[in-house]
Amino acid sequence: MRIARITFSGHNLERAFTSWSRDVENEIEKIVLETVRMIQAQAKLLAPVDDGSLKASIEIRQIDKFSATVTVGSEYAVYIEYGTGIYAVEGNGRQTPWTYWSNKLGRYVTTRGQKPQQFWVPAVESGERHFTSRMNRLFR
Repeated sequence: MRIARITFSGHNLERAFTSWSRDVENEIEKIVLETVRMIQAQAKLLAPVDDGSLKASIEIRQIDKFSATVTVGSEYAVYIEYGTGIYAVEGNGRQTPWTYWSNKLGRYVTTRGQKPQQFWVPAVESGERHFTSRMNRLFR
């Protein structure tokens, strides 16, 4: 009976591992960029429009091959996302009405707050699901 022996020499193994490693690294980079682009696109799609500055403030920054961020630069984004006054998420907003001058309307406005219009949390949650799914498929 013949014995079959298959050997993968150190040099060949190292070369194969390096090639596989590069392919995996490139795929992970692709998945990271796909995910942040998806989060940005969905957040912009869900963001309510007044003058467009909220949507324009949603930006991507690639940090390195394996990490990137999506940020919302608008200072009022938190009020849109979580609401204000009596409508604030978790009920931690101001509980009494207040009056302010609206340049947009050219008059005083009295309000009890603004209901949340979530655009960020749903986009991030969708991105997390996408990232997890793609990474799971990569390492099966």
